[in-house]
Amino acid sequence: QVHLAQSGGGLVQPGGSLRVDCRASTVPNGDFEMGWYRQAPGKQRELVAALSHKNTDYADSVKGRFIISRGNFQGSVHLQMNNLQPNDTAVYYCAMKTLSATYWGQGTQVTVSS
Repeated sequence: QVHLAQSGGGLVQPGGSLRVDCRASTVPNGDFEMGWYRQAPGKQRELVAALSHKNTDYADSVKGRFIISRGNFQGSVHLQMNNLQPNDTAVYYCAMKTLSATYWGQGTQVTVSS
């Protein structure tokens, strides 16, 4: 069982920046992907950015503004969010996808408002 602990996020004005961090309790054997999803009120959860040893993917809505990166620990991942806009407001979830399971973090609120 993998536990994902999230930190960061908060309240920021439009055009501002925030960072969210995620650290896994353990790293599984074999290939795995780590990424960030978000869910706004009344909407489905959507992919924001994902990172594996082969690929880095971003949602079109965040390309050029958000940067996903791994930390020094292989099971850690960060999301730097720049030029945030009100429609970026959502609960952001860290995820780890292995060959057999998907693990989720507890969620972190990001609110963009003036």
